[in-house]
Amino acid sequence: MSEQDQQQTVPEVFLKPYNPAEHEDKLYKLWEDSGYFNPDVCIEKGVTKADAEPFSMVLPPPNVTGTLHMGHAAMLAIEDILTRYNRMRGKRTLWIPGTDSAALATQSKVEGIIYKKEKKRRDEIGREELLRRIETFAEESKETIIGQTKKMGSSLDWSRYAFTMDEKRYHAVTEAFIRMYNDGLIYRGARSVNWDPAMQTTVSDDEVKYEERNSPFYYFKYGPFTIGTVRPETKFGDKYVVMHPDDERYKQYSHGQKIEVEWINGPITATIIKDKAADPEMGSGVMTITPWHSAVDFEIAQRHGLEKEQIIDERGILLPIAGEFAGQHIKKARDAIVEKMRAKGLIEKVDENYTHKVATNERGGGMIEPQIKEQWFVDVNKEFTMGHSEIPGVQEGDTVTLKLLMRKAVENGGVSIFPERFERVYYNWIDNLHDWCLSRQIWYGHRIPAWFKDGEVKVQAESPGEGWVQDPDTLDTWFSSGLWTLSTLGWPEITDDFKTYHPTTVLETGYDILFFWVARMILMSTYLVGQVPFQNAYLHGLVRDEKGKKMSKSLGNIIDPLDMIEKYGADATRLSLIVGAAPGNDMPLSEDKVRAYKKFANKIWNISRFVLSNIADANWAIEPVFSARDREILDTLHSHVSEVSADIEKFNLYLGAEKAYHYVWHELADKVLEESKEILNGEDTQARYARQCVLRECLTTSLKTLHPFMPFVTEAIWQEMPPHLKKRELLMIEKWPV
Repeated sequence: MSEQDQQQTVPEVFLKPYNPAEHEDKLYKLWEDSGYFNPDVCIEKGVTKADAEPFSMVLPPPNVTGTLHMGHAAMLAIEDILTRYNRMRGKRTLWIPGTDSAALATQSKVEGIIYKKEKKRRDEIGREELLRRIETFAEESKETIIGQTKKMGSSLDWSRYAFTMDEKRYHAVTEAFIRMYNDGLIYRGARSVNWDPAMQTTVSDDEVKYEERNSPFYYFKYGPFTIGTVRPETKFGDKYVVMHPDDERYKQYSHGQKIEVEWINGPITATIIKDKAADPEMGSGVMTITPWHSAVDFEIAQRHGLEKEQIIDERGILLPIAGEFAGQHIKKARDAIVEKMRAKGLIEKVDENYTHKVATNERGGGMIEPQIKEQWFVDVNKEFTMGHSEIPGVQEGDTVTLKLLMRKAVENGGVSIFPERFERVYYNWIDNLHDWCLSRQIWYGHRIPAWFKDGEVKVQAESPGEGWVQDPDTLDTWFSSGLWTLSTLGWPEITDDFKTYHPTTVLETGYDILFFWVARMILMSTYLVGQVPFQNAYLHGLVRDEKGKKMSKSLGNIIDPLDMIEKYGADATRLSLIVGAAPGNDMPLSEDKVRAYKKFANKIWNISRFVLSNIADANWAIEPVFSARDREILDTLHSHVSEVSADIEKFNLYLGAEKAYHYVWHELADKVLEESKEILNGEDTQARYARQCVLRECLTTSLKTLHPFMPFVTEAIWQEMPPHLKKRELLMIEKWPV
């Protein structure tokens, strides 16, 4: 800046560089106190028309078990951009905040804290006391994560805050369960489930994480056959040998044929089973099955009406069927079982370094041990008659299944998934969907509204009377999360909010929970209200380190968003998570990238200082006479606004952010301001005034288009602008430029 520029009138705050720490908390309080996060206030104060088109979105509720991480920060940045843009567009804009109980993870964390301090387990604490401690922990965690969410500049309507375990959400969960049970879509039955012996609970299929491990692979003699396994401790009950019906190698054997074989604890009678589940290309093409401890084997046993015997109890201890090994833990017994098999000449060979996938509980890390247990399930294949329907391709009175509703909702355009390639992934998941196990053997969560007495079961909200005992189990946390768009808008009551904002406009979340959450929300909403839960599902990628590796404590490569905000400000943190982050693609992030956008925030600050100081003496009552170059600058500006608007509308936020950045730095700063200096310092007052008008337009429009991406620095500048240069006191509610 020239010496003459410095002498122009400039607001005092611009005399030093932009410091985010001096502005961000004050600005967030200004926004929050204004009430404009609430669309009702916007209507009441004339900012939004009462009949304006609605834009609504629910915040994917962060778990109350932890603190803000970069994945949360990316999600908040994306959703706040969409919210601020649509609010400025004059839409009736609602972004609903909330937090999730994350029951399994939260109880596990609190139990771990208790055991570390007091060496006590849950049974020693008791249900009521454990729940009291969990609720205390959850309340403290809620306050922490809400504060951190605000640090990102999230313009959420806090007056509508929801918690998955609060009274309204509890009522919605209970109502949904009862309706589904009464319609025959929820049943109680004995099926193969994922059991976690460490946490002593069932685990959802989608919460099972497969880890590659190396283990010995054993080839055993089973009569005339060779079978392979990595788990000899499960084989005590193997009395069925399965082969493909078209496998020519075994055409001499018939389905149901009995053969005598020598096995672990002596001779047994085995039965030949012909089933297409046997893969002729794998090993010998023959396998034995353990129906109690394998979901695949359970399905085969179900098809053929075979017996199912439990070998391992819920703690991982071998049962009496294991003979001399009964009472031993499976890990301890494995080597001894192998030695016995070797002594009997039943081992053909051992592959000592076999790589295979082991099922573990994503929430706790424990190894999954399939068990057959009496549990509550959602039947995804049961046919029922559709009631009220606004789902494209589904009419009232149609015979449907939950699977069909989930497919139709996307197939016929009710829900658009971005990026589109994830539609194929979604359909593949539906095609392979099994009945959903709902019950969890933990104490924290929504209690199943089922009551037992003398073998009778009643499903209702309140106790039927004396002698009835409520099911001690709780519901899978994804059941309550699946109701999120419904319950946060007042369902099961059909409130004004529900009528106005449901289906919501967008659900924005990570592609990694497409099945956990997105699909289940579609299932619950289409069944319960005959609507899709959202019109668009925007899936962001994972934030990784600069080398593309997943961030983890063990690798020491975690970038903490709160540290970045403290060092470089929320705007720089937000922009670093948006530029270069195409929908559905993982994005590398380094601290250098965040630091670079801090420089950009300061650049905006300096540009504003230059413009405001050089237009301070303008007489805005005069009609400007624009030169061809002035008009060219304005045309370029307006084209830029159109492009940024189109990118946001198409959910290409990364392109919109990059264009906004490029325009301000390389077009406005490098070209327009540099060439304007001579005009502003020249003798031609008409040309000088016209350029002042151009610069005013460039600055105010740039601040508006940057605001969704970088709300703090743009609002800080807006607050320093003279009243006659702006229509509204807050940039947050200014009209989007057109």
